[in-house]
Amino acid sequence: MRMPSAPQSLVQDKRPDSGQYALLRSVPLFAALDDAAVQELCGYLHPVELKGGSSLFRVGESGDAMYFIESGRVRITVTDADGREVILASLGHGDFFGEMAMLGGHGRSADATVTEDSRLAVLRRENFLTFVSSDSRIVLEMLSAITNRLRRTDELLRHRVSRNANEEDARTMTVADRAADNIARFGGSWKFIIFSLVLTALWMAANTIFLTSEKRFDVFPFVLLNLVLGMMAALQAPIIMMSQNREAQKDRLRADLDYQVNLKNEMLLGEILRLLEKREKDAPKGYEDEE
Repeated sequence: MRMPSAPQSLVQDKRPDSGQYALLRSVPLFAALDDAAVQELCGYLHPVELKGGSSLFRVGESGDAMYFIESGRVRITVTDADGREVILASLGHGDFFGEMAMLGGHGRSADATVTEDSRLAVLRRENFLTFVSSDSRIVLEMLSAITNRLRRTDELLRHRVSRNANEEDARTMTVADRAADNIARFGGSWKFIIFSLVLTALWMAANTIFLTSEKRFDVFPFVLLNLVLGMMAALQAPIIMMSQNREAQKDRLRADLDYQVNLKNEMLLGEILRLLEKREKDAPKGYEDEE
């Protein structure tokens, strides 16, 4: 019998045991099946044992099986555009994984690493197709579980997109950019308004009340004050525009990353719809065979 995609040196064949029945019953995919169907599915499972720290499969490897965890833990991860490892899920007893590659017949979309000594039950693609053709409820349960995982992954990736956009902006920010942001932040606050009013009032009071006529540096109609305020306004406008341009650049980066996430989700949902259509086309043939 051909072994699953784990390394040959890490796998030991085991005989099926009664614990697999309880395992399948705890999996949402097969909770609605009757006892006879679960017993039949147990016959398709191939139990294996893996050592902690071993790599079960990597992104891009061919996927011809899904896995059920009888004991131990498995970590599902992907590597983002910055080369950092993103943990999608940490799975334990009763969880399952690898169903996307098995259903689509394509390569693995994530890495799977055994973090503890684990015992897994393996369901191969050809055995699954044989079993699923006998009960349409399995397809509906599988699609529901895939959709829930897709939602969780989407939320995680959106969080990563937001953080990556900010980190990317921080890496490229110069001293002038920081100064422009601080000045624009101050110019758009009540502090600036109060500062301008106080400066104007003190300037006018100094040149009309507090200073003698010989020491007054800007007598009425306060031409120098008008020049200072005009220069402040003239310099503040381009600084604010510089800060707004950087914010627009960050928004474009976020939009690009959101597009990538949405495109991936659209492709996965298209695959789900394709499987549904294929199931609908195959259903009449199954009914004809039964008759």
